[in-house]
Amino acid sequence: MRRIELSSQVASFIRGCAPEPRRQLREALRALGAERGEIKPLEGRLKNYFRLRVGNYRIVFRYSPTGKSIHCIFAERRDLVYEIFEQIMHARLLAREEE
Repeated sequence: MRRIELSSQVASFIRGCAPEPRRQLREALRALGAERGEIKPLEGRLKNYFRLRVGNYRIVFRYSPTGKSIHCIFAERRDLVYEIFEQIMHARLLAREEE
């Protein structure tokens, strides 16, 4: 069983959901610790990340370097999650290059 770590964005997103989706998301995160659920690796620029499908929602995560925990980085509705997450990661990479 791996430890699940939520970013502030993921925690805030879940808290802001209606009761039923919130319950489903929390249940899916507990299952993720045992690596159960609809998990799929991402491709392209996001190749080091994975997604957890929870109904119409997606949670983007990655495994820690030690493999003992899972870092849930971003959560959003399916129609927005990949576009927004890719923009955020691209902006972070550009900021690092400017340093």
